Amino acid sequence: MPRQRESSRSERLGASLQPGLSFSGHETFVFRYGWLTKAVAAVAEDPGAFAREDAIVRLGVGKNMVRSIRHWALATGVLQEEPKSRGSLMSVSELGEFLLGTRSGRDIYLEDPATLWLFHWLLLSSPTKCSTWRWAFSVMPSNEFTRSGLVDGLMDLARRTGVADPSESSIRRDVEVFVRTYLPSRLSSGSVPEESLDCPLVELELLEESNSVFRFVRGPKETLPDGIFAFAVADYWQRTAADRESLSFSDLSYGLGSPGSAFKLDENSLIERLERLETFTAGDLVYADTAGLKQLYRHRTRSRPHYLEKHFRLPAMPELVGI
Repeated sequence: MPRQRESSRSERLGASLQPGLSFSGHETFVFRYGWLTKAVAAVAEDPGAFAREDAIVRLGVGKNMVRSIRHWALATGVLQEEPKSRGSLMSVSELGEFLLGTRSGRDIYLEDPATLWLFHWLLLSSPTKCSTWRWAFSVMPSNEFTRSGLVDGLMDLARRTGVADPSESSIRRDVEVFVRTYLPSRLSSGSVPEESLDCPLVELELLEESNSVFRFVRGPKETLPDGIFAFAVADYWQRTAADRESLSFSDLSYGLGSPGSAFKLDENSLIERLERLETFTAGDLVYADTAGLKQLYRHRTRSRPHYLEKHFRLPAMPELVGI
């Protein structure tokens, strides 16, 4: 990707991140199995659960982990802050109740790969909490990178957009958490087992490492369900071009925050996915390649949760708040 194009994409990302980039909040922990379900259950019982002095007792983790669980619950959209509470009160979002609710949650143990792909998509759609995730998947010009290269790119982004003034050490820690989100940890001598527990998103196999060089794994993504892909397309459409009735293949493949870049689909795999949408969406979305013009056309507008409902094969639910 030419430097000028990379710069333009970075500037657009910076503009979308007002009032600021974020390289913290996770307390250097990736989220783990059980954390998000635990967060939903705690807030369902007590909206002020995370602000209580005994939160570490209620949640059964250390103080820093309490902050981390809160961060990831907000970043994935399963919890939301209550207005005018300054973050002291929270509520379970429609998405959180749908997936992880104690009474009717569809996947409280994160057993369905669809849930993991959805959380991955939502992290990239939450750039003010996960700026590194967004930049790495959507803007970084190379498919390969090193830790130092990613840090330098993010520092450059912060300087050029003027929306943040983070320390290099903060970005380095954030990059380390980003890497551990998608790669299994390696136990070192003397390490605490609790600190080595992997993030569920490791299962997506989106990243690999060789000799301290990381590479995104492009391909068809066999475990990515059509329902989550359709949701992502509808979500991307709503965020970027809600008033348009068609999207180009280029936008869907390489656009900032696009499904192609988020899921690291190669061009042939993306075309196959787009062609399948006509059947899966019952004609709502139709892909056509006419005289070299590759476009996805929208013949009917559905709420984004419609495609999640179709995957989980459950009755309709209300429009999900915050996505």
